[in-house]
Amino acid sequence: MHGGGLELALVFLLAAVAAAPLFRRLGLGAVLGYLVAGVLLGPQALGVVANAAPVLGASEIGVVMLLFVLGLELSPSRLMVMRRPVFGAGSAQMAMCGLALALVARLAGLPWTAAIVVGLALALSSTAVGLQLLAERHAVHSQHGRLAFAILLFQDLVAIPLLAVVPLLGHHSDADAIDLRAIGEAVGALLIVIGGGRLLLRPAFRLVAKSGMPEVFTGAALLTVLGAAWLMQQAGLSPGLGAFLAGVLLADSEFRHELEAQIDPFKGLLLGLFFMAVGMSIDIARVAAEPLRIAAMVAGLLAVKFVLITLTGLRPGRLGWRDALQLAGVLAFGGEFGFVVFSEAARAGLIDAATRDRLVATIGLSMALAPLLLLFVGRLLRHAPKATPRAFDPIPDNGPKVLIAGFGRFGQIVARLLGAQKLPFIAIEPSADQVDFVRRFGNPVYYGDPSRSELLRSAGAESAQVFVIALEDPEASVRTARAVRQLYPDAIVYASARDRRHAWELMDLGAKAIRETFHSSLYTGERVLVDLGLDPETVHAQVKGFREHDERLLRAQYDVRDDEAALIQTSRDARRELEELFNADAGEGVLGGMLRGRGKAPASSN
Repeated sequence: MHGGGLELALVFLLAAVAAAPLFRRLGLGAVLGYLVAGVLLGPQALGVVANAAPVLGASEIGVVMLLFVLGLELSPSRLMVMRRPVFGAGSAQMAMCGLALALVARLAGLPWTAAIVVGLALALSSTAVGLQLLAERHAVHSQHGRLAFAILLFQDLVAIPLLAVVPLLGHHSDADAIDLRAIGEAVGALLIVIGGGRLLLRPAFRLVAKSGMPEVFTGAALLTVLGAAWLMQQAGLSPGLGAFLAGVLLADSEFRHELEAQIDPFKGLLLGLFFMAVGMSIDIARVAAEPLRIAAMVAGLLAVKFVLITLTGLRPGRLGWRDALQLAGVLAFGGEFGFVVFSEAARAGLIDAATRDRLVATIGLSMALAPLLLLFVGRLLRHAPKATPRAFDPIPDNGPKVLIAGFGRFGQIVARLLGAQKLPFIAIEPSADQVDFVRRFGNPVYYGDPSRSELLRSAGAESAQVFVIALEDPEASVRTARAVRQLYPDAIVYASARDRRHAWELMDLGAKAIRETFHSSLYTGERVLVDLGLDPETVHAQVKGFREHDERLLRAQYDVRDDEAALIQTSRDARRELEELFNADAGEGVLGGMLRGRGKAPASSN
């Protein structure tokens, strides 16, 4: 294309708007759509872009922003918790995949030094592609998603030393010692980002927020991300690492969600551009000239990494085999950093130009096939027999005073109050992931199904004075309440209810239903009215009256819950009654006039 930047931008946006929704609708994912659009726009297809290198360089800002947003979700304390999967599973994946692929490269005729560089570069996976695939499937916080992120983070840490050592191994290098100055610059850049970020970022954002100018806040957010990335790049480190560290430093700040909202639109568009640039970088001419060789290289790369990453997930990662296969589907392809490593390797004389072109095409095609590979894994698991479920934990009978079924947000707050009073309790949680997570913080939580009578008995439920059912699944909540009531008919049972119908089902079983959002909503409404200038005592009395009224309505509707017409009528009657009560409080309406006549209500101020 010979037009200006405006025409080029329009073409990119048109390709993104057309390709991503189409491929997602076909079930192939937006990433593959971007890659195909990039291939079509590239120099060897329609020729809209004659040189893909500048586009790839500019679009890497999208990856930088992606890592900043991920950093915002990881506070320093959470990052410390992740150190084992990062350095354990991450190092195992790089070691196994790097050595295996290096051996394949050696058998293909490369000398050992070149084979090791090629093997380690091919062991890297694309952070952008992997995280985007997880995000599309809402699996970022799944077990395999968390481990995938840990491995990708370790790869980012390893990639820079790998790039630094390539010139030292090359035939054209006159370096005979490690560059201590470069190491010093890298350490200095890390200290500046971490130390300066801790001291300056929050005060700076407070000043910007006080200006009340949204565009300045947006500019400050972009400056933080790109500034940290630039500083790392100047020191020879990964720009994405700088952005990630800046995000981690702001993860606990009050600006976290606003920063994410400001960066997210830029991140999405630039990531799409990045995937298109990767598609443009695929050497179609080389693929067409050697289709069988390139196909064999792509298949070999995917097969070796898939098997070894599955093993990594099973052993160091401690995943089940289904999660381990999904982990392999997310990470089995190559990474964009391999483009840079192979270019440096060719410049240093480790590999020739033809080998570089084949390796770059292999990585590009593997990234293009990544969505299809993950789709294949998903369909394979859908038809595969289910794994044997994890055995429930043996629960010691310690004579708890309280048994909590479910240890999510609701159950954890109850447990914290009990713990503060040093009252013994036992919690049973049906989600193995949740159990593994909360146990790290020393909570007495056990994996199991609290609706099973034998499990309740083994937990010492007969000594419990109170049962708290805090399960998020309404059906499981009702099953557990029924089991508790059958085994311990005189027990006190509190149960969280999602809505009125759920509450009525629990009331059928003699449980005291606590509607999850009812009391917090009343408290919020009370604070809103007070902040609007109403008298706090009057507001408190009205909120108390509303609560009592709604609880009476809940019990009244419980009696006619199967009669829809009666439910509607009771709602209408209750609305009129509530209006009359509030009017009476204000000295208005029929009730207000009666109370005024008896001197029990103040006259209206209007």
